[in-house]
Amino acid sequence: MRLLWALVHLLQRQSKRMAQELGVTGPQRLVIRVVGLFPGISAGTLAAILHVHPSTLTGVLQRLVRQGLLERSAHAGDRRRAVLLLTAKGARVNTSRNGTVEAMVVDGLAAVSARDRAVAQRVLLRLANCLSSPEDR
Repeated sequence: MRLLWALVHLLQRQSKRMAQELGVTGPQRLVIRVVGLFPGISAGTLAAILHVHPSTLTGVLQRLVRQGLLERSAHAGDRRRAVLLLTAKGARVNTSRNGTVEAMVVDGLAAVSARDRAVAQRVLLRLANCLSSPEDR
């Protein structure tokens, strides 16, 4: 448990540092990365991919729109639905790698064997499953 709490704390600390240096937090950066991979994604689908409740995502999306990194646009087939797209500024943040939490994680895992990474992934998935509520499974 101590190690899990330490990782959570370190991720939060690096997220704050990213906000100061890059202008986006770790969660905001993750939203930008996913929208960059899936242009035109809906907020509901994005929430499902990120394993968060849509209401949790609302504030993050509003901040990214205010910062000019993300734009909401009406869905071409259903004007009631909104889709998310990166702005030019958001695309620049999306391609930036230096100083990001994911770059640190990639660097940290570089010396770990593929077998050990696979084991760690299975362990983390098992923990996530145990911690999720039945309706999340």
